[in-house]
Amino acid sequence: MKLVLTGASGFVGRQLIKRLTEAGHQVLAIGRKAPARGSENTKVQWATYEDLPASAGGYDRVLHLAAVNTTSDESRETFFKVNAELPVKLAEEAKAAGVPLFVNFSSFHGLEGGPDTAYAASKRAGAEALAARDGIKVCNLYLPAVYGDAYAGKLAVLNRVPAFLGPLFFKVLSALAPTVHIGRIADFVAQDVQNLPVDEPVLLADDQDKNGLYRFGRKLIDVGFALAVILVFWWLLLIVWVLVKTGSDGPGIFAQERVGKGGKVFTCYKFRTMGKDTRQAGTHEISESAVTPIGAFLRKTKIDELPQVWNILKGELSLVGPRPCLPVQEELVEERKKRGVLDVLPGITGFAQIQGIDMSHPVRLARKDAEYIARRGLLFDLKIILGTFIGKGQGDRTAK
Repeated sequence: MKLVLTGASGFVGRQLIKRLTEAGHQVLAIGRKAPARGSENTKVQWATYEDLPASAGGYDRVLHLAAVNTTSDESRETFFKVNAELPVKLAEEAKAAGVPLFVNFSSFHGLEGGPDTAYAASKRAGAEALAARDGIKVCNLYLPAVYGDAYAGKLAVLNRVPAFLGPLFFKVLSALAPTVHIGRIADFVAQDVQNLPVDEPVLLADDQDKNGLYRFGRKLIDVGFALAVILVFWWLLLIVWVLVKTGSDGPGIFAQERVGKGGKVFTCYKFRTMGKDTRQAGTHEISESAVTPIGAFLRKTKIDELPQVWNILKGELSLVGPRPCLPVQEELVEERKKRGVLDVLPGITGFAQIQGIDMSHPVRLARKDAEYIARRGLLFDLKIILGTFIGKGQGDRTAK
């Protein structure tokens, strides 16, 4: 495969060129100037940005890494000129040269809803402008901290750690926040163009379920929360059960089938918040009049979710994860399946929930669930838990 790559002098660019050329791919590196004689990779051709229109003909895709990074002290105007305007210009030149695909690299900071720094705002502006281009396929690729033969950015501290402690320190840092290996990036950008998603943002990160420290930390949070609810707040559970039971006809606990990990259906337990004869459907399809007086309070405070600690102890739920849907919500199930959302445990609360995204928007919800999976880390999970406790998001809203 023939690949054009900008930003070749940066850490990710150097690591990526090494991987791609070792795999037998032909690379044309674009920079402001060619490297000094004798310092360049002899397997790579070099050209300047001015040479791109004439040099890119016959290449399969452009990998655009060049950017003013978040640590730079450049002006906001410079950030937008390089991170928002330059990629659009290069995409137009690639289109004119007949290159079918433009892969725009960004970081998780540049995602929708991210910080309003000059870097993040300019990367979002560039991605939005590229997504609107016609005549060339665009893949906006978002990455967390990248590592390979060495470490850079937030992981650079590991370069100064004694070699025998490096793997342990890395496990700790990668359990706290997501990372991605350069090999996975190389495999992704070199795959067949038909397999590359181009109609929505792509987030690439290592699988946290393979990180033992992350799994242990999540389990500790899950079990700790479940036991705290049962042992410390048993009296609250009892009072709520009595109030629900006596407030309207029907059981105090509502049992409902939900879709769990791997698409397996399990029974989810909640305090009943609706009349006993309410039909089985997504909450957004149920009339607000179906909610009982005590149920409205329980839903607003999220106390109705507390019986799900039993599902946590059974290993069917986690405290944080994509909210489990009903088997009859087939569109959402399919959207989640194709994005790998069903590969992880669902949760009592989740990233989409505190963003106010409910199951009435299946595609948007599945995308946000997939974003959560890529961004998983103990710090991110704790942020979602805190957001839930302070009342962010409204959960699944009933129909008016």
